[in-house]
Amino acid sequence: MTIRIGFATKADLPYLVDLLAELFALESDFTPDPQKQLRGLLAILDEPELGKLFVARIDGKVVGMANVLITISTAEGGRALLLEDVIIHRDHRGRGLGRKLVEHVLHWAKLRGIVRVTLLADRDNHPAQDFYRKLGFVDSNMTVLRKLLR
Repeated sequence: MTIRIGFATKADLPYLVDLLAELFALESDFTPDPQKQLRGLLAILDEPELGKLFVARIDGKVVGMANVLITISTAEGGRALLLEDVIIHRDHRGRGLGRKLVEHVLHWAKLRGIVRVTLLADRDNHPAQDFYRKLGFVDSNMTVLRKLLR
């Protein structure tokens, strides 16, 4: 079994849309919509200065993903990342692949001078919160608010 982590390509899009459907079925704030997910993924691939899509592959098959969006932190005085859409296909969970994927993203970020990584996890998803804490993420005193503009 060969595990590789790298950047997604347009050929990976059907697999990423499926992974996002799996993720959004678990998250209370989102509903899977393949067309919306495809538009979002294409925007990231078409404008790499906005972010990167990472994929985890086992023997060449996409089994996981992570999305990083690049921003600037005025508080930290440098580039920051918003880490989103971390998901490992249900058939491949519990083997450390999620940890490898996130550690790969963090290493990539550090090499590029990124000073902070922020992420969101469902309030009730305690296993995800524990997973991120084990990777060094800490709770924030900030509250997430959002407004959809349609």
